[in-house]
Amino acid sequence: MKPEQEKEKTKEKEYEIDAIDYKILEMLQENSRYSMRDIAKKVFLSSTAIAARVERLERSGIITGYHVSVDPIRMGYYIKAYIQIQVEPVRKNEFYPYMEQHSHVLECSCVTGEYTMLIKVIYRTTMELDQFINEIQQFGKTNTLIVFSTAISHRETFWKD
Repeated sequence: MKPEQEKEKTKEKEYEIDAIDYKILEMLQENSRYSMRDIAKKVFLSSTAIAARVERLERSGIITGYHVSVDPIRMGYYIKAYIQIQVEPVRKNEFYPYMEQHSHVLECSCVTGEYTMLIKVIYRTTMELDQFINEIQQFGKTNTLIVFSTAISHRETFWKD
């Protein structure tokens, strides 16, 4: 998401969710193919009421989509890495579109510290990763961290505490 889009999202009125909405979100994140009837049984509401709540969650931007989880290793993508890069502010307008055109870039965040950007990438080989790093060095100095293992995968239920 572009920084301008993030600013627009923060301007939207925040939708207040209740315990039932949280349960609906939890169930849909566990399995987005649950039927409204399955969810209704768990939260003791009608399927129609659940459908209305899901629609409200979608309209408010809390639910942003429904996705299939893919195992990158089974698809032959063995190399996950984080690349830190120093990008001058005047080059961001050139840098962001460059990142968007590379499907191996999973995330690109503007961060604090010595490096201004943090990029999460995935590749089949270290040679492919090295080629990408060489390409992006036109934007600035890089530092690369290759992931050996992941103790906690991407987590969607961050609100459960």
